[in-house]
Amino acid sequence: MPELPEVEVTRLSLVDRLRGAEIAGVRMGKPLRWPLGCAPSTLVGRRLLDVNRRGKYLWFALGARPGIAADAGGLLLHLGMSGSLNLSMHAAPPGPWDHFDLATSHGLLRLTDPRRFGAAVWSPSRDEGAAGKLLAGLGVEPLEAGFTATLLHARLRGRRVAIKQALLAGDIVVGVGNIYASEALFLAGIDPRTSGDRISLARCGRLVEAVRAVLSRAVALGGSTLRDFRDAHGLGGAFQNEARVYDREGEPCTTCGGTVRRIVQGQRSTYFCPRCQRR
Repeated sequence: MPELPEVEVTRLSLVDRLRGAEIAGVRMGKPLRWPLGCAPSTLVGRRLLDVNRRGKYLWFALGARPGIAADAGGLLLHLGMSGSLNLSMHAAPPGPWDHFDLATSHGLLRLTDPRRFGAAVWSPSRDEGAAGKLLAGLGVEPLEAGFTATLLHARLRGRRVAIKQALLAGDIVVGVGNIYASEALFLAGIDPRTSGDRISLARCGRLVEAVRAVLSRAVALGGSTLRDFRDAHGLGGAFQNEARVYDREGEPCTTCGGTVRRIVQGQRSTYFCPRCQRR
């Protein structure tokens, strides 16, 4: 599933190429997770002003149609569990998994999603309509200044769920997906089964720094490509090649030489080193 690094890599591969582009047409394929929320024709003639990210969502800010200032708004896109965006000047005819095309003066932006859990939704602003509802419950951005040890410690108070599950929930901090939670907990030396309310302020500080380091490195390496993630240029990520514990069950720990273990938490695989990571 594309997580924060993959979505940020996608944003970075699009923003400079799409900024200022005029929408020339919209093609809707099979229904995605949520309806578009407007007639596709109302998007034609508008310009893409910017591409921002909130958690795992991309927000394409739109200019208003000439003489209709009230309809500025934007498009909120989500890649779902297996989606990707591609921008091409010479796109092939849409295939069975190509469910949303935005033809622009700078190329054709296409959402490909084999499982159709992705979405493209229009809203009058990021804080209103469908976008406002979808973004309202998200936690802090892990790569921004608001994600601190003090905040994490306060939000974990009274949370008896395992720290790995608390990181994945998204209401404390957004975008720390399964791969990156395992890797950050390893870097911080925290057992993923530890109850959230038992993490001290000092350990929260180490965890905050570990989350920042892991996510920043993942963005620098183009994210992780385990199956089909590609950025808008069609390039895969390479972070999975540097993983210290993720998907390394039974292999020696790169730090202590012990054996990496795998357990299941909330139906997701968790990898950790019992020697290096303490409760």
